[in-house]
Amino acid sequence: MMVRREWDDFDFKTQKGLKIEVKSAAYLQSWYQDKLSKIIFDIAPTTGWCAETNTYSPEKKRRADIYIFCLLDHKDKQTVDPLNLNQWRFYLLETSVLNEKLKNQKKLSLPGLLKLSPLECSFPQIKPAVESFEKKYCHI
Repeated sequence: MMVRREWDDFDFKTQKGLKIEVKSAAYLQSWYQDKLSKIIFDIAPTTGWCAETNTYSPEKKRRADIYIFCLLDHKDKQTVDPLNLNQWRFYLLETSVLNEKLKNQKKLSLPGLLKLSPLECSFPQIKPAVESFEKKYCHI
């Protein structure tokens, strides 16, 4: 898997060419909170920068094939451990669903995400899920 270069169009590209965008959110923050944070993911279409050509695309769009939404789902500040993968939930969703259902919407709440029927999985299930998306998107 290739990790993106700074400012590139997406976060990861698999060896078979699947482009992945990763978004994360958490209920708890490192600063003082009166209440838990509302879960909001940034999904805005953007003008993309290509590291290979050092140019920007004039067209705003979502450039990955799939999104992986990562939620640190723990709500107790005394026991939260971001390194404990059991405290995380992962949701995989095809970018085409975002484009079809949400058009140019810039933000997505957790309830909004769940209405789109993403594939929910644990951390060990991410790799096989990504491989299933590769079969759909990558014809190598």
